[in-house]
Amino acid sequence: MDATPNLSLPYIMAAQSQKHVTHNEAIRALDAIVQLAVLDRDLTAPPGSPADGARYIVGPSPTGAWSGHAGNIAAYQDGAWMFYAPVEGWIAWIGDEDVAVVWDGSAWSALTTGGGGGGGGSGSYTTLGINATADTTNRLTLAADATLLSHDGDGHQLKINKASAADTASLLYQDAFSGRAELGLAGDDDFHFKVSADGSTWKEAILIDRSTGSVSFPHTSLGGGGGREALTANRTYYVRTNGSDANTGLANSSGGAWLTLQHAYDYVASHLDFGGYTVTIQGGNTPSFTAGIVIAGPWAGGGAVTLDLGGGTLNVTSGVAIDVIAALPGIFTVQNGTLRTTTGGTVILHRGAGILSVGASVTFGASADVHMASYAVGAVILLNSNYTITGGVTYYHYYAHNGGTFRTDAGLTVTLSGTFSFTT
Repeated sequence: MDATPNLSLPYIMAAQSQKHVTHNEAIRALDAIVQLAVLDRDLTAPPGSPADGARYIVGPSPTGAWSGHAGNIAAYQDGAWMFYAPVEGWIAWIGDEDVAVVWDGSAWSALTTGGGGGGGGSGSYTTLGINATADTTNRLTLAADATLLSHDGDGHQLKINKASAADTASLLYQDAFSGRAELGLAGDDDFHFKVSADGSTWKEAILIDRSTGSVSFPHTSLGGGGGREALTANRTYYVRTNGSDANTGLANSSGGAWLTLQHAYDYVASHLDFGGYTVTIQGGNTPSFTAGIVIAGPWAGGGAVTLDLGGGTLNVTSGVAIDVIAALPGIFTVQNGTLRTTTGGTVILHRGAGILSVGASVTFGASADVHMASYAVGAVILLNSNYTITGGVTYYHYYAHNGGTFRTDAGLTVTLSGTFSFTT
């Protein structure tokens, strides 16, 4: 044999001349690969002015003097580059990263240990992979059938800490590394439960307010059961002609307001426990609504609903503008806008029970059939504010039938504006 079997150090042979050359070559190799600590493992070309004895792990697809030596140890010795091919099990310290890596026979990978505890040192690692490869993002990586975190005599807490309220501290559940469910503090300090079908579009199923502890169900299907958010104060939802029923309804903007009055009522009736408070459905941009609203089911928790048209118009081209079918658990008030229909239908039809109030700043425009009809026992239309009539109808301004009732306060003023008629 001319060299050692592991490090390929050259032997001094019998009767060999210039034995010091062979000896020095072996010493040079030992100096390069024993107690192996390299400066860098990412370079693909030699540095411009390397120090004598400097060592590097050659990066992928190297060029120049390093060409063809990817993964090798490159040592700058006596003014030239020497290359040493690693053997499986060689360990190297990476100086610019402060990590240890091991050659597994085909690549350099993070050094992991089975004993833990940092080998008697501080136990501090930059990355740690257990049966898996850790990286700079997933610095602790584990591949296993199960993970046990147990107590050490008393209780046990799993702590997930974030830097600020706008950051995220959560548990993310994935399918093939695509998110499907997330729970935690996602972007604020409220507690969120979210789900996704594709890892891209998320729906918030449950939201717990950090200040009040109240629970809301943002994506509960209308009428689909589940818990209700308990109000602790009056609340306003906005509806705009440039809004979207996919919004939250809580901001007076195109990106925050809802689009339709019907969605607004259905949401508050099925998602909220009023707790005696008032919910206002507010027209947000002096709107002109062409689709009416059907009060088919009552809201929960008493209180009241106010429909404020924001100075706009509810002009239904066909059918009823405001159709009350349900037994109202509190007063439903319409105010601050013009009400009319153009092709068939009554403007306000109350055929349920409870009080529908015509509030301040209401104008009745020219309409097809009847301005107001109270049409069942227990149905009360309350006229408690001054209002204006600017257009006639085919039949009646107000009509009580089948036990329906109108009530008004003394001194109410009705202003008639323009020329119109009531033909019946």
